[in-house]
Amino acid sequence: MKLRQQRSADARVPAQGDRSVADRDRWAAEVLRTDDALDLVADEWDDLYRRCSTATAFQAAPWLRSWWRGYGRPGGLVVVLVRRDGRLVAAAALRRRGPFGGLTNLGAGLVDFTDVLLDDECADRAAAELAAALPLRRPWHSLELREVRPEAAVQRVFAHWRGRRHRFADSMCQYLPAVPMDELLKRLPGKTAQRSRVKLRRIAEAGIRVHSATADEVPDTVRELLRLHRLQWQARGVTPEHRSERFAHHLAESTAGLVATRRAAIQRFELDGEVLAVDLVLLCAPFGGLYMYGAHPALRERLDIAGLLFGAALDEVRAAGIPQLSLLRGQEPYKQRWRPDQLPNQRLVFGPGRLAPSAAARALRVRTRIAAVQLLRTRLPKLKEALVRARLR
Repeated sequence: MKLRQQRSADARVPAQGDRSVADRDRWAAEVLRTDDALDLVADEWDDLYRRCSTATAFQAAPWLRSWWRGYGRPGGLVVVLVRRDGRLVAAAALRRRGPFGGLTNLGAGLVDFTDVLLDDECADRAAAELAAALPLRRPWHSLELREVRPEAAVQRVFAHWRGRRHRFADSMCQYLPAVPMDELLKRLPGKTAQRSRVKLRRIAEAGIRVHSATADEVPDTVRELLRLHRLQWQARGVTPEHRSERFAHHLAESTAGLVATRRAAIQRFELDGEVLAVDLVLLCAPFGGLYMYGAHPALRERLDIAGLLFGAALDEVRAAGIPQLSLLRGQEPYKQRWRPDQLPNQRLVFGPGRLAPSAAARALRVRTRIAAVQLLRTRLPKLKEALVRARLR
């Protein structure tokens, strides 16, 4: 397949004032649009990943390449690259959404965090160059990025963007300091902390063996994870995509690459020779987080599953020297028990200029959805109260 590249006129726009010819020659941008673009730059991509302190596992080449192979639509990949003296210093993996030039992030609902990669040594200039290289030239073009952390590298790109910009709140994420369990228990009220200590003591006395799978063991371990995940949710309804073959293939392929480079750990919990639980912990410089787990329902009758998996994830994160444990998206009750700090992700929308109807329309739709959700949250309790009163009459 011949590699088609979009250079100079489309992707190379000066980001800062007038520059000398020598300075311009040091920086170069290109846009790759072939389906194998991520494969072609995989080594460069992961080298840059190691120089980007904000990168999460969802920006690593194994995750992105695997997701694109399983979920991407032919002809829809857009990879934006910026090099300085030939070295990759900024990169964004995007995909086309619809026929009118709309772009968005890879990963869809399977990623908790979206970002680009910027070299820490020249992050601000690289962000300006990447902003100038984004292929948003027509009035109907737009770029929407979901699940962006407030500290994400792409926030710099957003700040340098010269067209229309919109920022909205997205999913709520929660975080805890990666400190010993005794320190975390101090965050809890007295009785809750005491009950948690009793549960943790039972876990320690149960004799459960924890094994971190090697990259070669990942495929079998992922199969066990998904089997137990389906089993634990069978009475409540498992997410349909988690039953699909493409998700199983993506999870096994991406996890093997991440485990091989120490950006993830997948753990088996065994008791009396039987695998009773499996969890997948993602590891990156800013934080580590429990991405997915599966546990046999019978284990709930004996032990505190949340405490077991949470404690093991905390140990893995602390052993890697990572300062923070992320509980990722969602506000499930088992997460609230630890009194985590809350920080919402953001949704960023880019448009090419003041006459950007596509970006403006998308921003309006986002505002409308957010307003509808807020209105529902406000009125639903009152509606429930009215229904209760009606029944009592």
